[in-house]
Amino acid sequence: MDSTTDEPRNESLAEGITEEHRLSKGFDFRSAFALAFADISPIVALYAIFALGLFAAGPAFFWAFPVVLAGQLLVAAVFGELASRWPYAGSVYQWARHVQGTPWGWFAAWAYMWGLTIALSTLSYGAAGFLLEIFDVKNPARWLTTLVALVIIGIGTLANMIGRRVLKVMVVASIIAEVLGSVGLGTILLLFYRANPFGTLFDGFGTQGNGLWLTGPALIAVAFVGWSFLGFESAGSIGEEVEEPERNVPKAIILSLLFVALVVMYSSVALILAIPDLSKVMAAKSGDPVAYTLTAHFGGGIGRPLLILFVIGFLSSFLAVQAAVSRCVWGSARDRSLPGSGLLDRLRGPERLPVYSILLTGVVAGLLVLLAGSNLYSVLVNFTTIGFYIAFGVPVAGAALSHLRGTWRPGAFSLGRWSAPVTYAATVWIIFETLNIVWPRQTPGTPWYVTWSMVITTVALGIIGIFVYLGVRGRIRAPIGTRLGMPPEKNEPGAERTEGAGPVPDAE
Repeated sequence: MDSTTDEPRNESLAEGITEEHRLSKGFDFRSAFALAFADISPIVALYAIFALGLFAAGPAFFWAFPVVLAGQLLVAAVFGELASRWPYAGSVYQWARHVQGTPWGWFAAWAYMWGLTIALSTLSYGAAGFLLEIFDVKNPARWLTTLVALVIIGIGTLANMIGRRVLKVMVVASIIAEVLGSVGLGTILLLFYRANPFGTLFDGFGTQGNGLWLTGPALIAVAFVGWSFLGFESAGSIGEEVEEPERNVPKAIILSLLFVALVVMYSSVALILAIPDLSKVMAAKSGDPVAYTLTAHFGGGIGRPLLILFVIGFLSSFLAVQAAVSRCVWGSARDRSLPGSGLLDRLRGPERLPVYSILLTGVVAGLLVLLAGSNLYSVLVNFTTIGFYIAFGVPVAGAALSHLRGTWRPGAFSLGRWSAPVTYAATVWIIFETLNIVWPRQTPGTPWYVTWSMVITTVALGIIGIFVYLGVRGRIRAPIGTRLGMPPEKNEPGAERTEGAGPVPDAE
C-alpha cells in the first residue's frame, strides 16, 4: 500500500493517533500556495538583501537570483516528492524521519525549529522599525523598538491561535499588496525612470579587486540570495490540514517558490536600472539604495507607502513562518520527540489548532527579541539561514541515499525517471550552498565571533540537541505513517520502530 494515495485505516487502533491528535482539514491548494508565498515574501526576500548584494558584488549580483532559484527548484522538486509520500505536519521532520529514520528526522526538526523561531524574532523586530518610521518616530530607543516587536509577536501569535480563517485572510491580503506593490512599482521604474543601461546588470563595479568576480563577489552574492528563497517548504508543514495533500502540497511548494522568484527578479532589475548616480552609490557603499532610488524619483512622499508595504511583507511572513514552525513543534510533540510533549501536542478551539505549540514559538521569539541589539542576538540571527539549509539538507540527502539503495517508492507526485538525478543534483546544491553560507568571511571592524557565528551556533545548538535527543529518544514513538496502519516498505529505515513505540497494527 502506498502511504500517500490511500486513506489511513484502523486509525482508532493506532498507538497515540486518535481524533484529538489529528489536525482538521482547513486549507486547499490556494491556501497552501498563499501560505508558502507569504512565508518567502517578495518584499522580505528582496529588500532585506538588496543593499548587501549590491555592495558586495555590484549590479551584477542580480545573476545570483537565477542561480539560487535553479538550485532551490531542485530542492523544491524533491520536497514535492517527499510531501506526496508523507503529507504529515512538520515537513522536513516527517520527510527525513520516514525516509531515513528517527535520528535524521529529529535533528532536521531541531535545526528547523531554531532557524524559524529565530526568524520570527528578526521579522518582528524589522517590522517594528518600519512601523515606528510610519509614525515619524526618528531614531527610536532600543526599548521602544523591542516593545513594539513584542506587541507584534503577541498579535501575530494570537492571530495564528484564533483560527485558519484569520490566517488565510491576512495572508491573501498581504499577497495582493505585495504583488501590486512590487510588480506595479517595478513596471513604473522600468518604463519611466530607468537611469542605467541594461548592460549595467553585467557590471561588478570593481568589487572583484585583483581577483575574479566569479570566485569572490559572485559567491558572496549567492550566499546572500540564498537567504531570499526560503520558506516554500511551509506548504508541507501544514500537509495534514490540506485537502488532497498528496497532489496539492507538491504543487504549492514548487509554484510558490517560482512565483515569488519571478516577482523578486523583476523588481530587482527595475531597481538596479533605476538607481541614479550609481557610481556614487557604489563608491559610498552605505545607506539604503532602495530608499535613495525611490526618494530620488518620487520625492519624500513615497516613503510612507513604501514603509507600509514593508510592514505588510514582514507581518505576513511572520504569520506564515509561525504557522510552519508550530506545526513542526506539534508534529514532533505528537511523536513524543520533545520535552513537554504532553502539552505541546494538544489541539484546542473549534478549528482544533496546536495552540500550545504556537504559543511556545511566540514566547521563545519574544525572549530572543529581548536580546536585540546585543552581540549574542547577532550571533543567533546568523543561524537562521544555516538552520534552514541544514534542515533542508537532511531530508534531501536522505532521499538521495534511498535512491542509491533502491528503496525509493514514488507517491502521487513523482518526477519519474528524473527523480534520482534531480535528487542527487539537489543534494550537491545544498552541500555547496551550505558551505558557501557558513564560510567565515572576515570584514573590517567585525568581531571574530560574529564572523564565525554560524559555525559557533551550529556547533553549540548541535551539542545541546544531542543531549535533548538522548533524553527523549527512549519514548519516541514509531513514525506516524507506520502508526496509522501503513505497512513498512522493505529495507526502508523510516519504517523502523523506535524504543518506546507502541504496537503497530497491521493494515487491512
